[in-house]
Amino acid sequence: MSSNGTASFNITSVFRSGPIRWLILGGALLMAAIAIGATLMAGNFRERALHNSERELENTVLLLARHFDQQLEDFEVIQKDLIAFMRDSGITTPEDFRRRMSGADIHAVLKSKMDALSYVGGMNVFDADGALINSSTVWPLPQVSIADRNYFRLFKASPYSHDMLVELVRSRVTGMWTTAIARKVADPNGEFLGVVVRGIEPANFEKFFATVALGEGAAIAMHHRDGTLLARFPHVEDMIGKNFRIGPPSQQQVFEEPKSTSRLTSPIDGKDRVVSSRALQKFPIVIVATTTTEAALADWREQINILVAVAGASVLAIALLLALVVRKLVQQHRAQQERVTLEKLRLDTAVNNMTQGLLLFDSSQHLVICNKRYIEMYGLSADVIKPGCSFRDVIEHRKRTGSFNGDVERYVSLVLRDVHVRNIMVIATPDGRSIQVVNEPLADGGWVATHEDITERRRAEERITHLAHYDALTDLPNRALFHEQIKRELPHVAPDSQLAVLYIDIDEFKGVNDSLGHMVGDELLKSVARSLSECVQDGDFVARLGGDEFAIVQTGVRSVDEVTDLVAHIYEAIRRPYQCLGHQVTTDASIGIALAPRDGTDLDQILKNADLAMYAAKSAGRRTSRFFEPAMDAEARARRELEMELRQAIAERSGLEVYYQPCLGLKTNEINGCEALVRWRHPVRGMISPADFVPIAEETGLINQLGEWVLATACKEAVTWPDNIRLAVNVSPVQFKSGTLALKVIAALAASGLPASRLELEITEAVLIRDDETALSVLHQLRTIGVRIALDDFGTGYSSLSYLKRFPFDKIKIDRCFITDIAEPQGSAGIVQAVVNIAAERSMTTTAEGVETTDQQQLLRELGCSEMQGYLFSAPKPAAEVRALLAAHRQGRPAAGATRPRRRKPVAGAA
Repeated sequence: MSSNGTASFNITSVFRSGPIRWLILGGALLMAAIAIGATLMAGNFRERALHNSERELENTVLLLARHFDQQLEDFEVIQKDLIAFMRDSGITTPEDFRRRMSGADIHAVLKSKMDALSYVGGMNVFDADGALINSSTVWPLPQVSIADRNYFRLFKASPYSHDMLVELVRSRVTGMWTTAIARKVADPNGEFLGVVVRGIEPANFEKFFATVALGEGAAIAMHHRDGTLLARFPHVEDMIGKNFRIGPPSQQQVFEEPKSTSRLTSPIDGKDRVVSSRALQKFPIVIVATTTTEAALADWREQINILVAVAGASVLAIALLLALVVRKLVQQHRAQQERVTLEKLRLDTAVNNMTQGLLLFDSSQHLVICNKRYIEMYGLSADVIKPGCSFRDVIEHRKRTGSFNGDVERYVSLVLRDVHVRNIMVIATPDGRSIQVVNEPLADGGWVATHEDITERRRAEERITHLAHYDALTDLPNRALFHEQIKRELPHVAPDSQLAVLYIDIDEFKGVNDSLGHMVGDELLKSVARSLSECVQDGDFVARLGGDEFAIVQTGVRSVDEVTDLVAHIYEAIRRPYQCLGHQVTTDASIGIALAPRDGTDLDQILKNADLAMYAAKSAGRRTSRFFEPAMDAEARARRELEMELRQAIAERSGLEVYYQPCLGLKTNEINGCEALVRWRHPVRGMISPADFVPIAEETGLINQLGEWVLATACKEAVTWPDNIRLAVNVSPVQFKSGTLALKVIAALAASGLPASRLELEITEAVLIRDDETALSVLHQLRTIGVRIALDDFGTGYSSLSYLKRFPFDKIKIDRCFITDIAEPQGSAGIVQAVVNIAAERSMTTTAEGVETTDQQQLLRELGCSEMQGYLFSAPKPAAEVRALLAAHRQGRPAAGATRPRRRKPVAGAA
């Protein structure tokens, strides 16, 4: 009885179980979904079968349209050749046409042309009165006239009629329908001379239609654009010549649209058909292919039978599986009850034998479980620490028994504040032990706390942790600890208690390292670290992020003024001179500031915004601070987006172009060279200035690929120029640092066949300033190859005359800033004269950039400048326009490509 009663109880409880009810309901819904899905799939398969039939018909009419376009075009070529022959023979009157075109020699010509195109058929020539005067098929000629044909009357009546007409007519010889393709013949003045006609019977078209196998129920027809049926396979004699441009709009669009696909009832056999049509490109003819809906759905019916069988089998399988699952659950329920009792006993044993103390609290902060290890760890009373007491009661009992010596309220508030997230803390006991407490939140709002004695491990870890989280040089927290501190503070920020992150970059620190040595630099960093630590208050945090970058976390910020005051203290502290190993060193900093939650609540976001603000401060000239603004992020994203698009453009060679700006000799007025300038035509933004994308290419290293492509492209173009025209290509300082510039120049010259003496590489002073010894070595390698070297933008940077002495440049290019005001009384004429004299002393030529007025040109000529370059003569142009400009200039004609003077500053170019 007890066993049966238990079984009955188990079965009843199983079926009352919510999951089982949901399982049965889910199975029923699944079977219903299969039935509905099968129905939807059947409809989908039907539409797919019709769509496949439509696509097959579309391919068929496309093939037929191209075929007949080609055949009829071949015939049209013969017609045009005949008309051209007639015009070349000087035929200008109807009488001349009739006399000249009716001879046996013309018959022989027609026959030879038509024999070469046997598939075209015969061709007949009629005079202005409609009489047959020649033919490619018969000789002598029968008496035939077409004067009553509509196309003939239209040709003769209107000089503005189409030159070619197509019409279905009854043959005067066979009595059968014939498609006449007629072309009007007229003299140069438009006077009507006659007609050239080819007649094609429907059988000729239908014979080819029969070779296209479309299956049972299919038909192919040829119609005039006005709807007249010209031919059909299978052939229906009574329908030939009938106009089908009637009926519903779906039927009329077959003849109105260049191509169409529809489903309609056939006016010939009354069956539902899938119809596809395509018009010939040069002839008023439409090819129409159809098949019955019944034939198109033949495969679909087989698929439906399979689908129904599969759906039925699936529903049956689900029902069987559902029954087996319910039966299995009934069997498992009894065993589950027994396991619950056993597992509870095991859990109690395991909890009380743990090496860690364990507490389980519910959402109301009351104790649910406490193991023996926790009682023993702190020497507590089991009569007090028992289920039902609150978390505060536990801590107060520890306070009374001497295992806790802190502030009870503060500790309880701290734990409850973070209890909703997993947190780990280490507390110290009065007897000197270190206890690690792990609070793990539960889904119902409670939490589990484990207490582990980690005294020995803590001591070892403290040594390791300090090394892992503190900077070895300054003993400040490093980047990892800095991130952890922010993560702990971010969840507690609020509009009235913000968190400020200050990124601090020491200005010109590299100069101290390079000039005074790394030991002095390290001493400076330690001094700055001490100064920053003195600036912060309790709760704030100073860290060294690496190199010359520091950071400060300021907590509890109520207003921006507090951050501004801290920045002022920082500048006051670090700007004081430091004594570093006998050297007095002064320094400054660029500071970027981001506030949470104003500028973000996510760690990565707030750090990124502080970093952006710091770079904004550096861009503003250093020695200043900037708060983050949304525009900084937008600018960074726009720059990143432009970088990605530039990478794609370089990889795909998409949108990049090379323009060329000619260089004019001031003494000879001859073009003696062209400078290659890269341009980027963005598909959406249009032409992007090199001033926008070249700096990005240099910062990211893309300038190496871009410069190599420009060099190779320009060399291939320059080979097509006259031998006396040199090619100038700009070279970035980044390309010099790659170490492979000379090899790339050799490769470009070898691939293009351009002599090295015609290539001129332009470098800026920045190349020599960064690493003059390496740069001079590369320049000597290039000189060994045979290329010319020009110093570009001379005088705009940190120019040094020693560069001109250490390396014999071939040319000095005077920057446009000295040319703009050269003609003014207080202008730069004296500077230009000095540069010209220096270049002449060193046997170098000089090129003035940005010449835009004739006054500037004349003054440069008087000062002895060798060459000029600018909008006065020509703006940068694409390769094709430059070739035309060189050809015109060489022949002595006015340069078609030369542009008129402009007063605006042109867009800068770069290699």
